[in-house]
Amino acid sequence: MKRYCQFLELVNDEELIRKYIDIHANVWPEVMAGQREVGILDMQIYRIDNKVFMICDTTDDFDWTRDMARLATLPRQAEWEAYVASFQGCPPEARSEEKWQLMEKIYQLK
Repeated sequence: MKRYCQFLELVNDEELIRKYIDIHANVWPEVMAGQREVGILDMQIYRIDNKVFMICDTTDDFDWTRDMARLATLPRQAEWEAYVASFQGCPPEARSEEKWQLMEKIYQLK
């Protein structure tokens, strides 16, 4: 299993942040199916203030660039990305890697 961690800042507006949280309580089935199809095993998002942190666990053969590009072509993915972009303060056409910043692991308790 591979793990990717990412960071993103939301628009600093409590009403928009609340809506962002609400839409993630009901992610479209096609979006979740697409994530699974490309090899995403689990995804979690955490929030503090207007900052969100995503943990993405994938299959061992998952390649971030290749598989996220493939995900973008699957049903309703582009529509979902454009929708959530309004809460993320970025252009609707922005790709995932243009919004979310991959983080470097600097510590692990073994």
